Amino acid sequence: MTHAGPGSKSVVLGEDELTATAATPVFDVVVVGAGPAGSAAALEAARAGLSVALVERGPFPGAKNVYGGVVYGRVLDELIPRWWERMPVQRWVTRRSTMVMTPSQALTVDFRTEDWGRPPYNGATAFRADLDGWLAEQAVEAGAVLVTSTVVTGLLKDASGAVAGVRTDRPDGDLRARVVIACDGVNSFLAKEAGMFPDEHQAEHLTLGVKQTLALPRETLEERFAISGRDGVDIEMLGCTRGIPGGGFLYTNLESISLGVVLGLTGVREAKTRPEEILAELKRHPAIAPLIRGGEQIEYSAHLIPEGGYRSMPELAGDGILIAGDAAAMCLAAGIWLEGVNFALGAGMYAGRAAAAAIGAGDTSRRGLAGYRKMLESSFVLADHRRLRDFPGLVLSDRMQRNYPGLVCDLVQGMFQVDNPRPKPGLRRLLRRSAKDNGVRLRDLVRDTWTGMRGLR
Repeated sequence: MTHAGPGSKSVVLGEDELTATAATPVFDVVVVGAGPAGSAAALEAARAGLSVALVERGPFPGAKNVYGGVVYGRVLDELIPRWWERMPVQRWVTRRSTMVMTPSQALTVDFRTEDWGRPPYNGATAFRADLDGWLAEQAVEAGAVLVTSTVVTGLLKDASGAVAGVRTDRPDGDLRARVVIACDGVNSFLAKEAGMFPDEHQAEHLTLGVKQTLALPRETLEERFAISGRDGVDIEMLGCTRGIPGGGFLYTNLESISLGVVLGLTGVREAKTRPEEILAELKRHPAIAPLIRGGEQIEYSAHLIPEGGYRSMPELAGDGILIAGDAAAMCLAAGIWLEGVNFALGAGMYAGRAAAAAIGAGDTSRRGLAGYRKMLESSFVLADHRRLRDFPGLVLSDRMQRNYPGLVCDLVQGMFQVDNPRPKPGLRRLLRRSAKDNGVRLRDLVRDTWTGMRGLR
């Protein structure tokens, strides 16, 4: 079979490699899911000289994914040296803004730096179809076999109960492996089948991302956002979801804007509203409407995001299996940090290395694969999640979603408002008034501030 993804080379899967014979095809490693985590895992395992199958259910990597966000590239320094010379990017993010909103107010903290507009860069906006295709191509060039249009339907197990491969919907059957690396996305059914989650994945740990991509002429976009060349803007928003746990985002691409909201599943259900209604309200907000005026919708998409953080992660290693990326809930939703692809890349890279080490040592049991978690704990992947483990609960709390945006905006409005001939009120008086008007008890404000500061120390 042949795969040709957007902007990538054709990858031919030899019939002798997967033709049904007397025995099921055997690989050292089967990676399920050709997203960032899966391709990074396949790349590292192939570099170690292992036989690797990278299995993707779509016709090409990225075909089933929607994405209009920011990729942070520091982990790529180790995985693909000088990646910025080859990776398909839309814009380099040189402005990072955090916007706190009420229906009629908006306070923005805006940061711009020239340092992020030159190598080695900090972050870039990218489209997943382009990014995933490029990452999978790196794995194939290292020796991995890319198997597209193939759905993995379950796990193969040996007599001891250890994972020994995967079942597929291919006419030529199953794929056996010494190690399976599950990168099959949020709510991973492979992780569940392997017993990696102690309980059913709870809806309160999931959010729904809804996004529109709006086309704008490049000149118009750059004028509105005060950027030029390949510079780009990343705006994260709080207080734009009617009190439903979540937030909003706006990212600039080369000739389009990605605008969306992220909403807690249980909150959406309890509010009895539709996500597109929340997004429509955001588009009408006085701080957003001028930025997107005249934009033509070219994409509308939705996907689940695992935002439970460290406390919601499954077991990461079992007998013959490793879990990485969204399948392992490795998405950092901590207010000022909203990251996922970099954690997926890091986890996939270490999963590939751990699989190679275990196969080399002749022990692919849970114990033999335990080096995976050790690698993650000594890296940013689990170190950041562990340090910020209380942030998802704080960011998605009722006070943060319903009360604090109004408190902050009213406080700032009171500071800047001129009410002559009355004298200016003191900051303490303004804080007390804003807290009272927005239903915030000062002791709760102090406690939440302490929780936030503790995670930052």
